[in-house]
Amino acid sequence: QVQLVESGGGLAQPGGSLRLSCAASGTIFSINAMGWYRQAPGNQRELVASINSDGRTTYADSVKGRFAITRDNAKKTVYLQMNSLKPDDTAVYYCNAGARVFPGASEKNYWGQGTQVTASS
Repeated sequence: QVQLVESGGGLAQPGGSLRLSCAASGTIFSINAMGWYRQAPGNQRELVASINSDGRTTYADSVKGRFAITRDNAKKTVYLQMNSLKPDDTAVYYCNAGARVFPGASEKNYWGQGTQVTASS
């Protein structure tokens, strides 16, 4: 089984910054894409950013130029640097990873428990 543990959420003023981290642990053979999603009250969960095992990244239009996703494959950790935060960024942020637990296994999707990010004065 794969566990994803997020950290780094909290309160920041508009224009401020926060950095989220998500570490994967457990029985892991390989991790493909890792990413961050968010869900605000009354809204559907949406992709914020993702990064493949080869470093290719994808961003939601709303965060391009403000957020940066990186990963450390040796530590099985993905990061999300959030700059120039806006009130609209307020949401619960979830870490996501596609992983195989042994060679030949099907890739499965795993989720973290979520961390609250609030951008407010």
